Amino acid sequence: MPITVIDAMTALVVVDLQKGIVGLPLAHPATAVVTRAGDLARAFHEHGLPVVWVTVNGSAPGRVERSRANAPRAPGWNELMPELPAAPDDMFVVKRTWGAFTHTDLEASLRARGVTQVVLAGIATSIGVESTARQAYEAGFHVTLAIDAMTDLSREAHEQSVTAIFPRLGETGTTAEVCAHLAARRR
Repeated sequence: MPITVIDAMTALVVVDLQKGIVGLPLAHPATAVVTRAGDLARAFHEHGLPVVWVTVNGSAPGRVERSRANAPRAPGWNELMPELPAAPDDMFVVKRTWGAFTHTDLEASLRARGVTQVVLAGIATSIGVESTARQAYEAGFHVTLAIDAMTDLSREAHEQSVTAIFPRLGETGTTAEVCAHLAARRR
């Protein structure tokens, strides 16, 4: 469903745009994803809306069939990309699972600010972004997904999330469409 409205209290949630994730081989150019996420953050800042920067540092402990990379991480692996316009008043969440709501204070922080909707961007579409979208939806937030401000490790996984999963969780659109809805609120 295309974007119909941006609520008065909407937060931008940017998932895992950190050095170690952005440096992985991705389906779409990471520079474009980072640029668009930065554009979204600037628009949210301009409108006085909350911005949340989520990074991952760890993983859930359960057994999996596909091995996890257990190699030591390079220094700065979990640092936000320096070109992102993080501001001191933004929220910073460190997660240790795929979704940003699990074992963090994200939901409580958003509720304390009166947030009713989240706009999501980041990497990986089918992992951190999708898990966070599912959790936001289940928590009762309206969910909007800026699909050109995200990518995945594979094009197929990205497309599966965008076409089959996201329409069941919220509304999808582009960075330009989100920014246009924000700008229209001023008129």
